[in-house]
Amino acid sequence: MASNFRIGTVGSPISTPKKPGGSIGAIKQLRSLGLSALELGWVQSVRVSEETCAAIKAESQNQDIAISVHAPYFINLNADEEEWPKSRKRLMDAAYFGNLAGATDIIFHPGSYFEKPAEEVLSVAIPRLKKCVEELNNSRNPVVLRPETMGKIAMLGSLEDTLEMSKQIPGVLPCLDFAHLHARAAGKENSKEEWLAQIELIEKYLGKESLKSLHIHLSGIEYTAKGEKNHLPLKESDFNLTELLEVLVSRDCSGRILCESPIMEEDALYIQETLNKL
Repeated sequence: MASNFRIGTVGSPISTPKKPGGSIGAIKQLRSLGLSALELGWVQSVRVSEETCAAIKAESQNQDIAISVHAPYFINLNADEEEWPKSRKRLMDAAYFGNLAGATDIIFHPGSYFEKPAEEVLSVAIPRLKKCVEELNNSRNPVVLRPETMGKIAMLGSLEDTLEMSKQIPGVLPCLDFAHLHARAAGKENSKEEWLAQIELIEKYLGKESLKSLHIHLSGIEYTAKGEKNHLPLKESDFNLTELLEVLVSRDCSGRILCESPIMEEDALYIQETLNKL
């Protein structure tokens, strides 16, 4: 690993062979490509046995691949009283089985504003998330819960939202999707100055140490005035990858970068190559 970052994909690389396939095949394939991180894409539901988790953990340790989990999409910290228990269970299942699979970080979409102001939504979201972390602590589960920065303006998940949650709850840190932040700002947040300001904001909220364990999602992105439309290959988008990586290097950041583009391992290798040149 020439840079301070482990780099990999969200979900199995496209080139993963049919056999052994699955997460084990993905881990082997990432290693053979020279990548070093995998985010398990449990985005529809958590349907995995304890046995499979043990096998994933063993293989990831064997191949030195860092594991995180993307929890199901259907989690909403701002759900109504009836829906919240289901959302909570999805997050906690991802944390339980993720820990068994050797994952250190659980990434999730924090939910929707439902047209309410951010402060009001956070006053509901933060106590709920805090209780989840308390339960994990009580069961000695060391995973970090990471609310992701979201690409649509209607969604809970501005950079400030995720930093506020992280500041108020030990055991919570942001998952920084810089492409989402670019889309959320309808094309802004795409220059050295703007990224530097974001990194400074993270440091202000969470301290300098937090820059050593960043968890980043990257891809190209297509967007409208309302934010994210869909992910694109990096070179087919206006995303200014080199300048972002320059900022991360200049501030001595480290952690993981997971690629979510449609050509994920190809773009993950492109990110790695660009970073190594810097």
